[in-house]
Amino acid sequence: MRLDKYLKISRIIKRRTVANEACDAGRVEVNGKPAKASLEVKVGDAISIRFGDKTTKVEVLAVKETVRKEDAATLYKILE
Repeated sequence: MRLDKYLKISRIIKRRTVANEACDAGRVEVNGKPAKASLEVKVGDAISIRFGDKTTKVEVLAVKETVRKEDAATLYKILE
């Protein structure tokens, strides 16, 4: 699954266009490397996102095409 779509489905970022813009601006890293929105996300990847001066790091636990709002948090684990 594409990185921008994963960020939207897991509700880490609310809208796919915002996720796409964050990737284009270089604020998203996967496994320590800057990532484009089209990068394929796999289970076990570590995603780091910078929101202003705050950085959020998550680990991908599952990749699903659709998920209910209540179950979105089961797709990742917050590392920092």
